[in-house]
Amino acid sequence: MLLYSKNLNKESIILNTENEITATIFPELVYKVFGDKVKVKIQKSNSHYTCIIDNEEQVQLIYNKYFINPDDRSINQDIIVNNSFGIFAAGIFLSCGSVNDPSKEYHLEFAAPCELLAQELKQLLLDIGVNAKIFIRKNMYIVYIKGSESIEDTLTFMGAQQCTIELMNVKIFKDVRNKANRIANCDSANIDKVINAALKQIEDIKIIESKIGLENLSDELREIAELRLENTDMSLQEIGNSLKIPISRSGVNHRFKKLAKIADEIRGEMKNEKQ
Repeated sequence: MLLYSKNLNKESIILNTENEITATIFPELVYKVFGDKVKVKIQKSNSHYTCIIDNEEQVQLIYNKYFINPDDRSINQDIIVNNSFGIFAAGIFLSCGSVNDPSKEYHLEFAAPCELLAQELKQLLLDIGVNAKIFIRKNMYIVYIKGSESIEDTLTFMGAQQCTIELMNVKIFKDVRNKANRIANCDSANIDKVINAALKQIEDIKIIESKIGLENLSDELREIAELRLENTDMSLQEIGNSLKIPISRSGVNHRFKKLAKIADEIRGEMKNEKQ
């Protein structure tokens, strides 16, 4: 957590955060490790929190404990080996990490104070199978991860399983919503076509019924004709599923084409009679 803080020098340690949890955890962790030997001051301004250790002797005590050189910051691999990268990454996230609102975009980032720390973090993430990228924003080196699966893996690795579940739930909701929108758009574009097709089928069936009677059709054509008359709003697939022996959508369409051909022959005969 300390290593990736923006303000570290020989005289003081300053941790700035907008996260109330981070501002609470930091002094608790310091007390757990150093007891009364190190004092943390907390200042709050609106939604910003500042944790300050400004006693030079206490600052040096911390640096010695964790092998930190404020003038040449880099990750001490021994600390990671002894504590696991998951715990270490969780501390980095509390110090400089953030996750965008997943309902809008999947994006997790760490704001590293120097290029070396950014590159080292990128490599550590790559070691666990997460591909991160780096760009510069306001003199900070941003290590960022895109893609819901990579973000879920990173959060799980840091021990934030509940966040991972919530992210997955949001992802599922977005996928379902997008699919529903696509279906709605498709339905909107095709609804006239579907309705007109059903009306044409009913018109064909009624002509056949009035001129030769449905009872004179083959069993398969009579069944589908009666089903259409009784269910004017059924889709072809629903009609196929409702038959005594279910058939595919294309099979239903093929039978309606046969009915249309019979109806057209009747229309032709009616036209010739008028002449």
